[in-house]
Amino acid sequence: MYTLFISISCSVAVSVLLKLAYRYQIHVAQAITTNYAVAAGLCWFLLNPEPQALLQPSTSWWVLVSLGVLLPAIFLAMAGAVRYAGIVLSDAAQRLSLFIPLIAAFTLFGEAISPSKLAGIVIGISALICLLLRPNTANTPGERYKGLMLLLCVWLGYGSIDILFKQLAKSGTAFSSSLLLTFCLASVLMLGYLVAKRTAWNQRSVVTGVLLGLLNFGNIYFYIRAHQIFSDNPTLVFSAMNIGVISAGTLIGAGLFKEKLSWVNALGVALAIAAILVLIPR
Repeated sequence: MYTLFISISCSVAVSVLLKLAYRYQIHVAQAITTNYAVAAGLCWFLLNPEPQALLQPSTSWWVLVSLGVLLPAIFLAMAGAVRYAGIVLSDAAQRLSLFIPLIAAFTLFGEAISPSKLAGIVIGISALICLLLRPNTANTPGERYKGLMLLLCVWLGYGSIDILFKQLAKSGTAFSSSLLLTFCLASVLMLGYLVAKRTAWNQRSVVTGVLLGLLNFGNIYFYIRAHQIFSDNPTLVFSAMNIGVISAGTLIGAGLFKEKLSWVNALGVALAIAAILVLIPR
């Protein structure tokens, strides 16, 4: 179970680091750029990718390029959501994004939908609505609007990334090689953006980016390891990861950072966990 614990811890720690970034004047874009460079290096040394495998005709280049663009863009949205909406709601919105592939499965790809999946989607969307109803005392009207829009971006963005990774798996493209390429592309695109903006680099942001990269890759690596260890029980990994992140994010956000939640927001967190439980195969 230690693999799941580490994966959950890394995921929540990323949100905590993003929460602290603005307090300590970390340049988030620099940190995210460094993060993907570090993640690419760890991917190379730990997952043993074979880049030549991407030269196969079956490689879905449009998916890889889309992931390379979306990953840093949604990471920036996540950083903004944590800043304006808090860790609790941002982590819950990220985990609720798992319902977007389900919705796409029966609306775009013609898959049959079971009663449990339909119930899960309904509960999940209800949870998202509850999460978006911010307390009036939380921020100024402008900041509340930013928080709402960023939470929606997080939900839609991570859901779209999930769909793209599923399409990548269906195409048969090597996972580790694909991950390496998307990390490299994300880092290069962010670097190009910073160069175009003539951003002055600072050591604090780079060091934060290294830590962010370790946590970000740790989340992915130990999640994969958990699936390998519990290969006969993927439901355990799925439920523990999603419920664990929402629960830990709630405890840290509301407990440590004193994030204000209305009873509607608290209901949204509870509904998010209920929606995940409904999706567990019986």
